Amino acid sequence: MSPVRKAMDPKATRGYRNRNPGNIEHVPANKWQGLADPPSDGRFCRFTSHELGIRALAALLVTYQDRHKLRTPRAIIERWAPKVENDTAAYVAVVARRIGVGPDEAIDLHRHDHLRPLVEAIIHHECAGLSYPTAVIDRALTLAGVPPAPPVTLREVAAITGTGRGAVLVGAAGIATAVAQAAPAIQALGTLAPAVAIAVIVAAVMGVLAWRLRRPA
Repeated sequence: MSPVRKAMDPKATRGYRNRNPGNIEHVPANKWQGLADPPSDGRFCRFTSHELGIRALAALLVTYQDRHKLRTPRAIIERWAPKVENDTAAYVAVVARRIGVGPDEAIDLHRHDHLRPLVEAIIHHECAGLSYPTAVIDRALTLAGVPPAPPVTLREVAAITGTGRGAVLVGAAGIATAVAQAAPAIQALGTLAPAVAIAVIVAAVMGVLAWRLRRPA
């Protein structure tokens, strides 16, 4: 009886170790932000953080759309994972299923809700089922210029009423929303203390709230 093959630990994969979960090949001409020293393991890029590795993956996918006009899971994956060394058809099927579209349906990679599941699907496929926390993916996509959309609930609260009660709800929701949206950018900056940046955001929102409360009904 042959021994049962143990599933690979996703954190033992080459992509995770290199902080390059898309397994982007190293090309000296491509000066990716956050490359480590040395920048390559001999074939694939090495990054200083997982966020910067995922940022590179996202940025490359956006380039596929903008420069090469690739707008479907099939077209994108056929370029990302050529048939010469991949089961590309199976890869396309898995990615399309995880995104929730057909293999030949158009997607817009400038939309966070389209780019994020594609990035997660590629990472899952490349790194033995690896899954990053939501905050890590969101920070990376914010660095790539495709941040999460603001919560719809804030607009809904703002529409409730123009009275003081409504203004208080808007102010509270606004603080929470601003802090949540700013968190990835704050962490990405590194040199700015998060408490200072959040205090500035809260002060600005509270100023708007105070102005709304002073307005006549």
